Amino acid sequence: MSGIPATAMTAVEKRVLYVAIVASFMAFLDSSVVNLALPAIGRELGGGLVVQQWVVDGYLLTLGALILVAGSLSDQFGRVRVLRWGLVGFTVTSLLCGLAWNGEALVVARALQGVAGALLVPSSLALIVTVFSGPAQSVAIGKWSAWTSGAIVAAPVLGGLSVDLLTWRVIFFLNIVPAVAVLPALRRLRGLELERPPGSRIDVAGTILAVVGLGGIVYAFIERGSLGWGAPQVWLPLAAGAAVLAAFILHEARTPAPMMPLRLFAVRNFGWGNLATTAIYGALSLGFFVLGLFLQQVAGLRATAAGFALLPSTLILLILSARMGALAGRSGPRWFMTAGPLLCAAGFLLLLRVGLPLDYVGQVLPGLVVFGVGLAVTVAPLTSAILGAVDPAEAGIGSAVNNAVARIAGLVGIAAAGLITGPVITTSGLHNTVAVTAALFVVGALTSAVGIRNPDVDGRRPSRPGRRRARPPRGPRGDSRPHSGPRPGTAPR
Repeated sequence: MSGIPATAMTAVEKRVLYVAIVASFMAFLDSSVVNLALPAIGRELGGGLVVQQWVVDGYLLTLGALILVAGSLSDQFGRVRVLRWGLVGFTVTSLLCGLAWNGEALVVARALQGVAGALLVPSSLALIVTVFSGPAQSVAIGKWSAWTSGAIVAAPVLGGLSVDLLTWRVIFFLNIVPAVAVLPALRRLRGLELERPPGSRIDVAGTILAVVGLGGIVYAFIERGSLGWGAPQVWLPLAAGAAVLAAFILHEARTPAPMMPLRLFAVRNFGWGNLATTAIYGALSLGFFVLGLFLQQVAGLRATAAGFALLPSTLILLILSARMGALAGRSGPRWFMTAGPLLCAAGFLLLLRVGLPLDYVGQVLPGLVVFGVGLAVTVAPLTSAILGAVDPAEAGIGSAVNNAVARIAGLVGIAAAGLITGPVITTSGLHNTVAVTAALFVVGALTSAVGIRNPDVDGRRPSRPGRRRARPPRGPRGDSRPHSGPRPGTAPR
């Protein structure tokens, strides 16, 4: 299905892809897999709505605030080493979550789990960019995107099955199996580490400013749901976080060794691609968060049934995403990133027919099918366009920035759900959410059409400011052997 035979991959490439998919899937899955388990957690551990909210948002807070730092660590200390730290930490913290004896212990364990999760995503995707090149890189990113994006949609199935058939604690214990299984393969990749750049160092001041700034803003959006914008516990962290982030930008512009080089945003596909990511992933998180709640609280489906109801989108994504990545690698990402979000918008608009009594086949399934096709068309070209615009040596921080944008956009989208639906989920609230979600996807499509450029547009390649227009290409297997002519299907520079 990828357009490139599986035998074309070397053993090392297969191992890298396996490690990257498993590590990132775990981090993305735990962003939302616990949602359907919250009532069961509340019944067993107590603590009411506040504890339930922080079980989800404690993880998102540390994940979103630290992912930039993790990207910098990945480029400084090596992708394999940082991945190993993350996997070991994720295993330990998952065990702590599953053994939690009260609500407060679970919240603390979830926050620590977010720290470990932040170490997984940038390193895994940077490892793919380092090892794969040309069309093979597009296919690999397509497979990575399919599984990691599918984790967001598949989470309700796993969460629902665990709650209805076993116990909510199984959700966390299941993380231990893939984490332990992938460690032996990771140990065999030590030879892939890039040399640390001479004179490089960790941007400690930037790290502190990023954590405090992002943490303040994320905390404010979390508390807004229960306290409102006028509460000092909301607007004070929001204002402080915004001020600290402004200081972070100034610091990054002046320091000789920034953790987030601002010049990356001057690269057209990187800057515009992250704008598109904001709209697309904000829409994805908002739409599925409200739809999942509607299917349970209004339509009356059990947790497992609601999870399986959302499964068609995941299956379509898994089937088509690698092929879309291969096609985009040959044709360029621009029109894939335009057409895909438009299809996603059309799929959600089809959900305007949803009403009571619920007719799943007639009201929900058509929209999910169209949305699934649109998501498959979108995710791999989006990731390829952004990471293909940066040098492989900076793939860790490039991936971290993009994933931080996606996670924070999703958090803001979920935080805004109450403003759109009202205090209680209703059919009209779902329809309002569907309309807003579709509008955000359209914004993502227009942003891509205007800003993204394909390779060799008008006979030239977009260049990086302050860099040579092109660097010597790597061989087809990701090594340093030159080959004649330009690399077909590479993402814009």
